[in-house]
Amino acid sequence: MSTIGFGQDAIASYMYKVEVDGEPFGQFKEVSGLSQEVQVIEHREKNLQGKEIVKKTPGQRKWGDLTLKMGKTDSKKLWDWFKLVQEGKIGEARKNGSVVIYDYATGEKARWNFINGWPSKVSIGSLSTTGNDILTEEVTIVHEGLESA
Repeated sequence: MSTIGFGQDAIASYMYKVEVDGEPFGQFKEVSGLSQEVQVIEHREKNLQGKEIVKKTPGQRKWGDLTLKMGKTDSKKLWDWFKLVQEGKIGEARKNGSVVIYDYATGEKARWNFINGWPSKVSIGSLSTTGNDILTEEVTIVHEGLESA
């Protein structure tokens, strides 16, 4: 019998990369939205004694949208991808990708694959003459499925 997490090192959250169509897709500062959910269907009925019973069964699956943040560079790859969506070329815009987590020795520890993803929102961080921060870009990727590989 295995014990989950007992005697194992936790995985660091800073060793990861994002791939789109099998290629690295920028150096991201932050990735969020790696989530899966099974919605719950509640069915209420009464037994022979008149007592109410609530049965819960699994419903439809649902996945979180991915949000990626990175330092702004000269690359237009992200904006070109978003432009495909704006021009109605959704067939070209749909791409498969992965978020890959590595251990301290850069061996792959975990991978989440998204299916038919496309950018629904792209934004630039705040500009300020008194700021001392890196300019950031943020993209929201919607997709049709997320699976742990």
